Amino acid sequence: MKSLYFILFFLSGIQLTAQHTFSIVAVDTLTGEIGSAGASCLDDITFPGSGGAIIISDILPGRGAIHTQSFWLAANQANARQKMEEGLSPEEILLWLKQNDPEGLFGAQKRQFGIVDFDPQGNPRSAAYTGNSCFDWKGHRTGPTYAIQGNILLGPEIVDSMEARYLAATGTLADRLMAALQGANVVGADTRCTNNGTSSLSAFLRVAAPTDEDEQLMLDLNVASLPAGMEPIDSLQTLYNEWKALSVPETAALVFHLCPNPAKDQVMVSVGQPDCRVEIFNTLGKMTFSSRLAQGDNLLQPQMPRGLYWVIIHQPPFHRQSRLLVWEE
Repeated sequence: MKSLYFILFFLSGIQLTAQHTFSIVAVDTLTGEIGSAGASCLDDITFPGSGGAIIISDILPGRGAIHTQSFWLAANQANARQKMEEGLSPEEILLWLKQNDPEGLFGAQKRQFGIVDFDPQGNPRSAAYTGNSCFDWKGHRTGPTYAIQGNILLGPEIVDSMEARYLAATGTLADRLMAALQGANVVGADTRCTNNGTSSLSAFLRVAAPTDEDEQLMLDLNVASLPAGMEPIDSLQTLYNEWKALSVPETAALVFHLCPNPAKDQVMVSVGQPDCRVEIFNTLGKMTFSSRLAQGDNLLQPQMPRGLYWVIIHQPPFHRQSRLLVWEE
């Protein structure tokens, strides 16, 4: 997070006027992963130090993700994160941002926000906002686990295509986020890039596992700038394909079972491999239990309040699997 705060400080006096952006934030209720992806006609050449479109992205592992775009202000980004850390819901954060914009009501009308999170019970929530003064075409789409938003777009078909691709895609959250971006991979999706022959000038893809640190996300890819005429979404796809090829799938050599689920007082964790470790996290990303596991059946009796928890099994050096556990007092 230090790097993000440096960028926010560096750009604190800069308003990235008319930032042309299409983006998506989403959560995966099965893995607890939180994702953020987008593209823009902002790049690191035009605004050195911004990192391109990635400047709009903020992920709080285990909690949620926030995109602040259209006439981007560092203050809005920082305030949104603070309100999420305080426990406000996506709708409450949007309301606060609109009522406390540094430029008042006029400023709020030209902003665009997309927010997702897990509530204290582990349920997904989403919300989005598009001010009336954002440049056309502007708009957003939301579902229980995602928010998609864009401004200065070719038309509503851009966010519609992103939503359709996201919902139709299979695989991991990262796979689905990448599919959503490909739904906007048309010349002039961000209309200012029409003359460049591309959808945008920069693109990013980020996913956090529940146990990640702010500065150490499991996936953090950014195409900050490219030579004229090169498509950032295609370049990002290439980077992502390479990342996948080098990554060890979680399911490659590690399988475990929870029984019963829902559980009360105790739960049996069965693993087929030696040298495993179990960690249990609440939906705010706080570890509530940790223990080494023997191969076979392991009876665990964690002292935890009622709620939803992520049970994560680690086997050195690389393998990891997770399950959602319903814990009843």
